[in-house]
Amino acid sequence: MTPERYARLRETLDRRQPDLTLLTEQIHKPRNIAALVRTADAVGIHQVHMVWPWDKHRHYSGTAMGSDRWVNVNRHESMPAAISQLKESGYKVYAAHFSDRAVDYRSVDYSVPCALVLGNEKKGISADTADLVDEHVVVPMMGMVESFNVSVAAAIILAEAQRQRAALGLYDKVRLDQEEYWQTLFRWAHPTVAEYCHKNELPYPPVSHEDGEIIDPSAWYAQVRKKF
Repeated sequence: MTPERYARLRETLDRRQPDLTLLTEQIHKPRNIAALVRTADAVGIHQVHMVWPWDKHRHYSGTAMGSDRWVNVNRHESMPAAISQLKESGYKVYAAHFSDRAVDYRSVDYSVPCALVLGNEKKGISADTADLVDEHVVVPMMGMVESFNVSVAAAIILAEAQRQRAALGLYDKVRLDQEEYWQTLFRWAHPTVAEYCHKNELPYPPVSHEDGEIIDPSAWYAQVRKKF
């Protein structure tokens, strides 16, 4: 790994926002999933949440053209369960949804721990989900169409979230806890070894904080071979 590559990984992790996230309801088109995950990465989101209740065996297939390597994707069985988990963790939950109580997307506070809920490409969020969230937000429209594509709407709203957070200096300090920071760095820097560790239920080997390289890899490999 080059020094430039290591510096880029560190700089990206230094800006990650652990308390800003997306939650999607039954979004299934690969191109939209790809765009959402890419946008999440672009604004520093560390993990996104998705609900695919109709197929318990469906796996996220990496359709984000590599962006899913940089953003953790968490799948939930239902929207009530996902929203409840977020609220219990102290998140405000905003939904992109047109309703009588919807407000301009720029009028809510994205500097607090918050999640943006996005609905299905055709139907939007469900009525039950609309009742569970804290706020409905909309992007004002000036033309004949009623809404933006879901990925475009997400990009517009999350750009505002980034603006608010940048103004408060939330990208200027490391916000991930240290264990998550270094575990993530290892997965990014050493994906093949990380996958091997996951498959064999092994802890990651220690890395140097100076250059991100595995400390004494030969000794670690020798120790692993003894176990198998």
